[in-house]
Amino acid sequence: MYAVLFADAGLSPAAISSLFVIWSVTTFALELPSGLWADVFSRRLLLVASPLLAGAGFGLWAFFPSYPVFALGFVLWGAGSALRSGTMQALVYEELERVGAPDAYARLIGRSEAVSLLAVVVASAVASPVLAAWGYRALGAASVAACVGCAVAGWFLPESRGGGEGAASLGSVVRLGWAQVRGEPAVRWALVLVVVLEGVTSLDEYVPLLVGSTGVAASAVPLLVLVVTVGDAVGGWSAGRGVRWLAPVLGVGAVCLAVGCLGGRPGGLVLVAAAFGVFRWAMAAADARLQERVGDGARATVTSVAGFGAEVVAVLVYAGYAVGSRWAGAGVLMGAAAVPYAVVAVVLGLGAWRGRVHPEA
Repeated sequence: MYAVLFADAGLSPAAISSLFVIWSVTTFALELPSGLWADVFSRRLLLVASPLLAGAGFGLWAFFPSYPVFALGFVLWGAGSALRSGTMQALVYEELERVGAPDAYARLIGRSEAVSLLAVVVASAVASPVLAAWGYRALGAASVAACVGCAVAGWFLPESRGGGEGAASLGSVVRLGWAQVRGEPAVRWALVLVVVLEGVTSLDEYVPLLVGSTGVAASAVPLLVLVVTVGDAVGGWSAGRGVRWLAPVLGVGAVCLAVGCLGGRPGGLVLVAAAFGVFRWAMAAADARLQERVGDGARATVTSVAGFGAEVVAVLVYAGYAVGSRWAGAGVLMGAAAVPYAVVAVVLGLGAWRGRVHPEA
């Protein structure tokens, strides 16, 4: 509801857009440094601080609504998001590895994403009646409480490595991360895979426009968006299974996206939902593949590089959509996103085939 809050506070569309720019710039600027901090200091403490920063911003918005405060809130939220990016993946993978269960990583991360998606649906449904009954301050208080709960959960996460042990410096972590990316092709390919899949999937922001382009009534748009969200969540819940079929399944997802979008009919959204489920499943598999290949000393740093690259691809996707919208509708633009997924599927398939024919490669 924050965009509505900004508008009710008297901000123009241009002013609201400038706030989103501040948010993006903050996240970009802190993405890579936060990965370094996570490899040098305590990852658990960073995961405690991350939601507290966001919660502080939400509280300021609700109780002191003005442009400077909204800008400060986005800086805090962007900083919190950057602290979490890379840190969570590194901590979870290393702790699973410590207890001898690294194979559970994709399943655990995928299911957490699925629960997160469904929680967003529930929160969105609850927000309107809460706003009508008690106003923005109630929403702000609830948001702060949720962030405090996240911080408490972060505090109870296990962390065996500790932080600030003196064994690593920022410089040594940078050198180690660069050496892994530069010297190990498997790490580079896994990094590129994460960047492309996560970056292109940012098109999910345009799903409401796609639904609207099918000609359904405005009142039906939220329900059909929910269909796609459920498909996305099912894909996350299925993560970690059948990963050896990543290439063909990703190809099927690309076909489903193209057919579902280009058909221009509401029924095609079922195929779109299946496609987004495949992409969520594939992203978890790609993330697990990257974690398997990265060494512990610079794990969060390399993962943050992947997050930074995905953000860059996302910006290019948004720009491409904006330019393409002058000539094509939402169905064609979303359907065109099937191309990069199909290319990735072909590259993965060729790589698997070469590995079988030439195992030494």
